[in-house]
Amino acid sequence: MADKKNKDLKKKPANKEGYGADSIQVLKGLEHVRRRPAMYIGDVSSRGLHHLAYEVVDNSIDEALAGYCDKISLTINKDGSITVEDNGRGIPTGMHPTEKKSALEVVMTQLNAGGKFDRSTYKVSGGLHGVGVSVVNALSQWLKVEVKRDGKIFFQEYRAGEPVADVKETGKVDPKVTGTKTTFMPDSEIFTTTLIKYEILEDRLRELAYLNREVTIIIDDERNKKKDVFHFEGGIKEFVKYIDSARKSFMKEPIFLKGERDNTQVEVAFQYNESYNDNIFTYVNDINTHEGGTHLVGFKTALTRTLNNYGSKANIIKNDKIQLTGDDFREGLTCVISTKVPEPQFEGQTKTKLGNSEVKSIVETIVGEQLQEYLETNPSVAKKIIEKCLRAAEAREAARKARELIRRKNALEFSGLPGKLADCSISDPDHCEIYLVEGDSAGGSAKQGRDRRFQAILPLKGKILNVEKARINKVLENEEIKSIITALGAGIGNSDEFDESKLRYGKVILMCDADVDGSHIRTLLLTFFYRHMKEIIETGRLYIAQPPLYKIKINREEHYAYDEKEKDQILKRFKIEAKPAKDKATQPPEIGEAEVSESGELVVKGKGFTISRFKGLGEMNPEQLWSTTMNPETRTILQVSIDSAVAADKVFETLMGEEVEPRRAFIEKNAKYVKNLDI
Repeated sequence: MADKKNKDLKKKPANKEGYGADSIQVLKGLEHVRRRPAMYIGDVSSRGLHHLAYEVVDNSIDEALAGYCDKISLTINKDGSITVEDNGRGIPTGMHPTEKKSALEVVMTQLNAGGKFDRSTYKVSGGLHGVGVSVVNALSQWLKVEVKRDGKIFFQEYRAGEPVADVKETGKVDPKVTGTKTTFMPDSEIFTTTLIKYEILEDRLRELAYLNREVTIIIDDERNKKKDVFHFEGGIKEFVKYIDSARKSFMKEPIFLKGERDNTQVEVAFQYNESYNDNIFTYVNDINTHEGGTHLVGFKTALTRTLNNYGSKANIIKNDKIQLTGDDFREGLTCVISTKVPEPQFEGQTKTKLGNSEVKSIVETIVGEQLQEYLETNPSVAKKIIEKCLRAAEAREAARKARELIRRKNALEFSGLPGKLADCSISDPDHCEIYLVEGDSAGGSAKQGRDRRFQAILPLKGKILNVEKARINKVLENEEIKSIITALGAGIGNSDEFDESKLRYGKVILMCDADVDGSHIRTLLLTFFYRHMKEIIETGRLYIAQPPLYKIKINREEHYAYDEKEKDQILKRFKIEAKPAKDKATQPPEIGEAEVSESGELVVKGKGFTISRFKGLGEMNPEQLWSTTMNPETRTILQVSIDSAVAADKVFETLMGEEVEPRRAFIEKNAKYVKNLDI
């Protein structure tokens, strides 16, 4: 066989015309960044767009970490460009010794150029790869930078990463006044959207202000005159209070621990609340390490050992009681861990997991020593903490017994699957997907309309338990939740108990009605996945189906619209003009007279056409559900992601938690943005 292959290869003629020296492309400057932007900023959607602003702000934060900057401002200009200004030292503008051009131009136009490789310039920094601001320059339609340094003002402008002219001096300034001002316009030819969202930047800048207590950060939106000033002298102690603002805590103040060893600085703030989830946020040089790492391991080890030792010593933990574990000591814990590491080593899928082995022992020692001292000097608080941990242990034991009943032995064992699950025939998870469908009626249509080879259907009856208000043992008693866990086959809980390799489906798709009840059910499901199967979200496996809102029948042809804008576009395409309804209180501004059909859908009739608004998935027949919502070739599904873990945690607790006042305030603040709540 090998000889035959070799003979076949010899018979193939050489490609003399298609591949020669002129086929070898040399991309100059930052052209390769523009060709492959996703390699540098992740993607070219909204997430990548906002990443540009983060890169520029991070340079200013590094100046703050070095002790030279205490004020940073970000302005969203009326034309959509962004300006970031700081009062740091200012980017050097002198002639670079080897590049023979201004150091400012080198920094702005060359990858792997910066001062962060030299520890005498920056002892610690967030960005270690030197690609930040040059990538921003490359992906901007234009960028202007102004530097105040050495009593002078310097300026340079760029187009698509290329300098328009050399760096020039444009004025004088007090030698004490220094800093860098960068204004850039994201390139619309690169990004799928150039709409900067205030709320996204606001979350990150607030987070940075908490982590850097000495810095004042201002965000100003000139498009709508919105402005916030962030400065928190309490640092991460205030951060913990902010995260827990929608929860009840039995502690007056968070515990704050601080220390430094071997040039590694450690700050930890935490408190216990009456919830049943732990919320630990870890940072290294202001980078959110979503995947944890050695600093998190050090904290967990110290917390468990110190609380256990104190509880036994104070005779709060009895020898005949249930054995406590780390999970018990973390129930209801909200914690922020901030470390400053001179040479961080990142691991993990997204490079946000700290790998420095020495940091574990440093954090463990500092937390252990200082927490022990706190417990001894605050015995009443210590007793409340230990008693809460004991209650958590009792609930955990009950949960263990419940978990045993629903845990499947392996991902391919079908005998334990829920009876109402219509499974798919393919067993490869990468090619399978499961729809969690609201209601038996919609579930029936979905079962008939699906592609049985790779689509599984699990109908859900009613609303699942609000897991935000329940311990894990109560969660596992809910029949609908048990069905979900059993169908997915990967377990439930943290990374120690949830095994992604056993997940039976590559996509988990939530399909609910487009009304208030459907939105509530979807929110309950999202809360469950965020609290108990977060890995499914983090790995990009959770999706939300987008069923159409309208069916427009024109000349026997059916057209589907997924929102008001798309409906109006269809009507405009067929030259159908809308007119106000006679009774605006009861009818939408539509064409003709409105009536309710036997199935409960709103129908607006006109000459030669009919507009129907779907009130529920059950109104669609199997063919309609397949063609509009389930066919991979035509459907639209939204991937659920966590851009900001802190913001996500706060929203879930605010909307789904016990406290009423934070929820009322949230609704009052955001009610004006709601459209089509339930027509």
